[in-house]
Amino acid sequence: MDVSTFYALFSATCFTLVGLWWNVVQSHADWMREPALRRLVGGIYLSFLLPALMGLFAQVGGTRQPQIWRGAFIALAVVGCACTLRLLSRARGDRFVTCQQAGVALLYALIAVVGAFPELAGHIGLRPIQAEALMLIGLIVLGHALVWRFMAGEGRADD
Repeated sequence: MDVSTFYALFSATCFTLVGLWWNVVQSHADWMREPALRRLVGGIYLSFLLPALMGLFAQVGGTRQPQIWRGAFIALAVVGCACTLRLLSRARGDRFVTCQQAGVALLYALIAVVGAFPELAGHIGLRPIQAEALMLIGLIVLGHALVWRFMAGEGRADD
């Protein structure tokens, strides 16, 4: 698959996940009343929104103007990492959620590093935009895991 097609499908899928998540949230108004749950709901939202935005910027910049996607990936990854670290600092002892958030923070940091130093991707035989795509897939997998944990615990982050 060519990279442009991947990012088009990826971005559209992530925006769909954002919409689906908000439909779930609307049916659980109680989640927005408790600050800890509200933060976690927002974290799940960002786990789909930020990769969706990165996918859009990857389409705009593509391989011909990589400075566009690289700058956007760095900025959005910094936002994602900061938000995730903030959530991680407020984790309530749930080992799964803590590990998931630590993995997300690490992926965001790596996305920013590859955006800033694209030549690093060559060390594993990939173009930078391909390496970023693999890490974005990882973010979505971790986001899905958090949604599953959250929904299986009926909206309680500490189950």
